[in-house]
Amino acid sequence: MAKPIKYHSRRQFLWRNLLRGLGFLIVLIAIFIFFKKEVDVEYFAWLKPVYSRPALMFLIFTASEVFFGIIPPEIFMMWALNQGEIFAYASIVTLLMFISYGAGWLAFFVGRWGRNTTWYRFLKRKYFSKYEIYFQEFGSFLIIVASVTPLPFAGVCMLVGAANYKASRFLVYSMFRLARFIIYAAIIWEANTL
Repeated sequence: MAKPIKYHSRRQFLWRNLLRGLGFLIVLIAIFIFFKKEVDVEYFAWLKPVYSRPALMFLIFTASEVFFGIIPPEIFMMWALNQGEIFAYASIVTLLMFISYGAGWLAFFVGRWGRNTTWYRFLKRKYFSKYEIYFQEFGSFLIIVASVTPLPFAGVCMLVGAANYKASRFLVYSMFRLARFIIYAAIIWEANTL
């Protein structure tokens, strides 16, 4: 288990994780632009059976979000660029946004109802111990940071639910997840025009 980094302030915790997320987004956009300009589209024809089926893409995204964000949402936003103009893109990103938000709520309630199970204790010991320390240190602020950065949103939601966190407060703080999708989607849309 990796030892959590000691932060001196909430601001430092937020900025460090935001910069990690923005750095990842910049790398992802650079790769996207490179492939768009330099690589023949036919090279990726083998992916067409997957990305040409929106229902399958939404199913993959949902599974990823429920299982702690295995695939970054930005990849699905880039997929959405090929589904039509701005209205189609905005519609797809909106659906992705609500799927992600809903997965966070599902994880919250799974944590609340499953906190005394062997399965949850295993997850907590194996994956959540670092985030539990952050939750003890930063409280509600961890929900905001997980909503807008690459921290595992569903994992933090499960941990918070298991701590019997008040659902009404969780509702407010987890809304930052929607802001992340809106801002990242706008950045990706603009990068597509380069």
